[in-house]
Amino acid sequence: MKTTTKERLEKFITVSNMPIKRLYTPSDIKDQDYLKDIGLPGQSPFVRGAHPTMYRGRLWTMRQFAGYGAAEDTNLRFKYLLKEGQTGLSVAFDIPTLMGYDSDHPKSKGEVGRCGVAIDTMADMEILFKDIPLDKVTTSMTINAPAAMLLAMYIAVAEKNGISPDKIGGTIQNDILKEYIAQKEWIFPPRPSLRIITDIFKYCAEYVPQWNTISISGYHIREAGASAVQELAFTLADGIAYVEAGIEAGLDVDTFAPRLSFFFNSHIDFFEEIAKLRAARRIWARVMKERFRAKDPMSLRLRFHTQTAGCSLTAQQPENNIVRVAIQALAAVIGGTQSLHTNSMDEVLALPTEKAVTVALRTQQIIAYESGITDTIDPFAGSYFVESLTNKMEEETYRYFEKIDELGGMVAAIEKAFPQKEIIKSAYWYQKAIEREERIIVGVNKYVEEEDVPIKTLKIDHEVEKRQVARLKDIKKKRNKKAVTSALNRLQQAAEGKDNLMPHILNAVRTYTTCGEICNVLRKVFGEYREVVVY
Repeated sequence: MKTTTKERLEKFITVSNMPIKRLYTPSDIKDQDYLKDIGLPGQSPFVRGAHPTMYRGRLWTMRQFAGYGAAEDTNLRFKYLLKEGQTGLSVAFDIPTLMGYDSDHPKSKGEVGRCGVAIDTMADMEILFKDIPLDKVTTSMTINAPAAMLLAMYIAVAEKNGISPDKIGGTIQNDILKEYIAQKEWIFPPRPSLRIITDIFKYCAEYVPQWNTISISGYHIREAGASAVQELAFTLADGIAYVEAGIEAGLDVDTFAPRLSFFFNSHIDFFEEIAKLRAARRIWARVMKERFRAKDPMSLRLRFHTQTAGCSLTAQQPENNIVRVAIQALAAVIGGTQSLHTNSMDEVLALPTEKAVTVALRTQQIIAYESGITDTIDPFAGSYFVESLTNKMEEETYRYFEKIDELGGMVAAIEKAFPQKEIIKSAYWYQKAIEREERIIVGVNKYVEEEDVPIKTLKIDHEVEKRQVARLKDIKKKRNKKAVTSALNRLQQAAEGKDNLMPHILNAVRTYTTCGEICNVLRKVFGEYREVVVY
């Protein structure tokens, strides 16, 4: 069916982001002021990098997202990855944990340990990090609505091992706004969720100073179908909302802003991704300086983790995914990431096998040690094309900021389903472009093979769920029931009042109260979110 002019224009706006010229010349960046608009690495506006020496001083942290089955299974994968040269841990939790349900809840049936590791109590966290020195590695936990509970368990396990909270480092995702926009794993409504997040900001600023209290995620926004510009705009707008929430909660911006971090997707359009990441740093530096009057230079510095684009991988000819991931990882490194996860070739089919995850890790290591990319900082700086594309990314992002501000800010925009609708349009036109072969996906709509050769995939034993439920039942039988009841009562009182929730959550997990029990108390006080229906 032929498309109309209007449809093609809309497709161009939502899918292509901006036109790419055949040739770029000095005239495309003639108004660029090098010191003001680009500057030096480690200096505002940080376009050329978050740190003065970048990879000449220290390589990015190499993480592989890992989590499946019970805590014992993931602990073995962690130890394998560390042995193979990984430099930081990254935890994937199963769906029940992400949604705040225990493994024995009826809604958890069939999902325990399937898409991540099952963590119900501090006992599971103890097993997950058995024999791993928590003061020597940094740990990223992809957890949002129950982030406070999982962080509390991590702190409690460290303390039990003789490591004080000020000695541990890592990140919790803790980004609930993008859940309403894209990933859809929420528990509580937006405003009480922001209260929990700012309580974490306050607590960690005082007691866990090396912890990144939030990883504001564009990754899931992009995976839901957003364009590069939409990913950039909505992610930074979420960041603005969190800063506003922190200030409204009585925090000085410079007490918590330096520990904010971001999480971006590195998709397949090489130059677009480099420009997006460079633009992100400049926009954030200007927003923090001009909008929030931050004085600490570290409040202006945007640091981020990157993951290659899972949504770009294909079930057809899965070995092709190795090439896709290498291109995306290279863009992330050139774009100046501080931490990187490379997807495994088989992730579109199942959780990655050891062989596939090793190839993904080796991809990072080859880039780091063989490619020469790390020899100099921001090697594409000054490129007429890259600088022009960086500027265009910034311009389009500010247009989205204007619209979001008109709607009353990001929380109000989410409640009115503005970003959700924008992403739906973008995803629709992206798929239409593939179906029309206006966008080529090798092995899917061009260079298709008659029959794919099957590859070995990782399978989760059904016994995992039985063992996990049995362990949970045993913990509940052995723990001090009075201590659990008392801890939950104090937590409920704090939630109904204005006390910081983190000390009460920490007290609860130390009694082996479950994540689900804590979430149920907060559900009782805060209620549960119901999604706005988007047409």
